[in-house]
Amino acid sequence: MKAIEQDGLTWPQVSDLNGWQNQAAQLYGIQAIPQNYLISPEGKIVGINLKGVKLIEKLEELLK
Repeated sequence: MKAIEQDGLTWPQVSDLNGWQNQAAQLYGIQAIPQNYLISPEGKIVGINLKGVKLIEKLEELLK
């Protein structure tokens, strides 16, 4: 918690301190950190690890 506060991370953090064997990593197939997910208002994952131009293109597509 101290590192989250020190780094000013204001978004949700998920960890059960079980490393790669934790439930979230298994459920979402996380194999590297950092990893990001773009989630629709309905709660559906609509993008994974989008960065730069690909993220902008996806956002433009979704916001039409």
